[in-house]
Amino acid sequence: METPPPQTERTEPTEADVAAFKEQLGRPPRGLRAIAHRCPCGNPDVVETAPRLPDGTPFPTTYYLTCPRAASAIGTLEANGVMKEMSERLQSDPELAAAYRAAHEDYIARRDAIEVLEGFPSAGGMPDRVKCLHVLVGHSLAAGPGVNPLGDEAIAMLPEWWAKGPCVTPCSEKEDAK
Repeated sequence: METPPPQTERTEPTEADVAAFKEQLGRPPRGLRAIAHRCPCGNPDVVETAPRLPDGTPFPTTYYLTCPRAASAIGTLEANGVMKEMSERLQSDPELAAAYRAAHEDYIARRDAIEVLEGFPSAGGMPDRVKCLHVLVGHSLAAGPGVNPLGDEAIAMLPEWWAKGPCVTPCSEKEDAK
């Protein structure tokens, strides 16, 4: 699959974005800071979250994948053993391991630019293993191609989740259509 184009910059969430997020995840957003990537359909598919939730709880997942179609397709990859295979390659391929460590450092730097979470790892298993492809794909979509090699690989394995149109139609849009 061709990677969806990266967003040139993060954007402030609109009311429609928040409504889409609620429909996508079935709950209101927590710690939402920005839209980090938009699906080609126009809805947010990756949001940037605060390193701490409003109640002070650390939340190290800076780039949170929200699109249920993309999440489902990634879940299929995980169930098919892609994470295990990638983790094994990290142990035997020094060049891949170095690129993945650089992705980890990029993730931490982006999170620390918002707020430092002392003692918290990055996310997705970085830098030594692959624990969550959802996080790696979210990072790749937010940062753009070439930053997270395993996130980029996972994206290349995914179907075009946006091809059937938007995954959700936010309530405000449904009401406007009446």
